[in-house]
Amino acid sequence: MNRVGVLALQGDVREHARMLTALGAQVTLVRRPDELASVRGLVLPGGESSVIDKLARAFGLQQPIRRAIAAGMPVYGTCAGLILLAERVVDGIAGQESFGGLDVTVQRNAFGGQVESFETELTVEGFDSPTHATFIRAPRVVEVGPAARPIAALPDGTVVAVRQEHLLGTAFHPEVTGEPRFHELFLDAVRSA
Repeated sequence: MNRVGVLALQGDVREHARMLTALGAQVTLVRRPDELASVRGLVLPGGESSVIDKLARAFGLQQPIRRAIAAGMPVYGTCAGLILLAERVVDGIAGQESFGGLDVTVQRNAFGGQVESFETELTVEGFDSPTHATFIRAPRVVEVGPAARPIAALPDGTVVAVRQEHLLGTAFHPEVTGEPRFHELFLDAVRSA
């Protein structure tokens, strides 16, 4: 199995590393450009997207991650990671930037604050059974561009998971509930790259 990374600047890094390790991957915690250069795929964890953005710039990772995405590195973003992967962000703080690559517009904290966090069952394209999804101060996809496609939505039609070639994004946290199938999709993309 190729070595994969988890961006380890802030957020639920350990949960992703545990999930990937359980699936047989060799995991590197990525905090520096040389660590990014050593991996074949990258997970952008949930956390605070504006903080991860600022730290990525401070640690010299923003441009290397952008170049890796443009070069075809498989990347999976959950919650804040989805925001960081989006080409367009609604309701970002002043000066907030994303890595981009995923042809979507994402709204930060779309469902409200921490007390409005919720769990639900979702049907996901390609999965043979529903998945239990945990939304914590979650974003939502407000527009899907022609390069991306939705793979899961809430009953009201709100898109909460998208794919685009080597990129995958979810507004929820499969690593929190122990749902392995999204990380398996990511690892399949790494093997195919």
